[in-house]
Amino acid sequence: MSRITVVGAGFGALTAIRKLRAGDAGVRIDVVAPKPEFVYFPGTIWIPTGLRKAEDLVVPLQNFFQRMQVTYHQAEATGLRDGGRTLETVAGDVSNDGLIIASGGRFIRKLPGIEHSITPCGGIDATVKIRDRLVAMDGGTIAFGFAGNPKEPSAMRGGPVFEFLFGIDNWLRKQGRRDKFKLVFFTPAPRPGARLGPKAVEGIMGEMARRDIATHLGHRMKAFEANKVITEGGEFAADMILFMPGMTGNAWFDNTDLPRSDGGLLKANAFCQVEGLKRVYVAGDSGSFPGPEWMPKQAHMADLQAITAVANLLAELAGKPATESFKAELLCIIDSYNKGMLVARTEKRNFVLPSMLPLHWLKRYFEWIYLRKYR
Repeated sequence: MSRITVVGAGFGALTAIRKLRAGDAGVRIDVVAPKPEFVYFPGTIWIPTGLRKAEDLVVPLQNFFQRMQVTYHQAEATGLRDGGRTLETVAGDVSNDGLIIASGGRFIRKLPGIEHSITPCGGIDATVKIRDRLVAMDGGTIAFGFAGNPKEPSAMRGGPVFEFLFGIDNWLRKQGRRDKFKLVFFTPAPRPGARLGPKAVEGIMGEMARRDIATHLGHRMKAFEANKVITEGGEFAADMILFMPGMTGNAWFDNTDLPRSDGGLLKANAFCQVEGLKRVYVAGDSGSFPGPEWMPKQAHMADLQAITAVANLLAELAGKPATESFKAELLCIIDSYNKGMLVARTEKRNFVLPSMLPLHWLKRYFEWIYLRKYR
């Protein structure tokens, strides 16, 4: 009986578990993750405005693990040896015949004064903090921004920042308090959202202008202070700063011989194989993959890569070559509290549906459908 280890409990990891069990009823699956829970990060955009509570988005995984007949190890990975066959953890070694690394990425928190900002996708606690700060504020300036990893262009997550920005704008308007606040969007990119495609950029920038949202674009970040954003193009006051840094690889990668990209992620090929290692695969934010420059770091892409990784790993264990490759596809609904704009991009086409109420409800329905798999 083959034994496969999955590292992580996020989108890519859980998809890998489901596909492994569907593909081989007899394979032994070990899961290594710090907590037996799944956090549905796309829904955290609604915590600051009260559409979601923490308990709506955190799913305990004990029942799911039992259904999937997996062995769960509550631990953090710390290293890897024996060509990938032994995963080192804080709770001891876990051996395998095949390994899928889906432990996510790590935000680059090196900017001076970054402790004065809140990372919107930093977890449930971060979005609860945003909610509580919003409720306590009588007015002032709120700054929303993101940056990337200069050595890994794909390792950024800007889309959620637009959702926090537009969602909070609409929420303040609903409360009749928008006139007491100044909203400022900032990023080093001169045209934010370029990965979404030209039409999406036009739509986003037009929406900011329509909502009277100030912009500070095209200037590298220098630092944050308690009430200030400082860039190479100047500085501006801010009473609350929401900032999404670029991403790099997990800290435990440093204790391994895993091949790394210049940006610190695991180097993978089109089959999701970690380069130079047998039966070691990667999915989602942990990996640096070949593909178009706009290929996103998002849950949908992690799911597609996990499906590919499982198909190829099971083929290898059966003595067959890895032949499956993943499709590069950007698919998201940029939500604004009561409406949503659909953006889709593949290597052949790019289209945008303008912001409308049904797309907001479609995003909420998709959340319900997705979480049903794990409850």
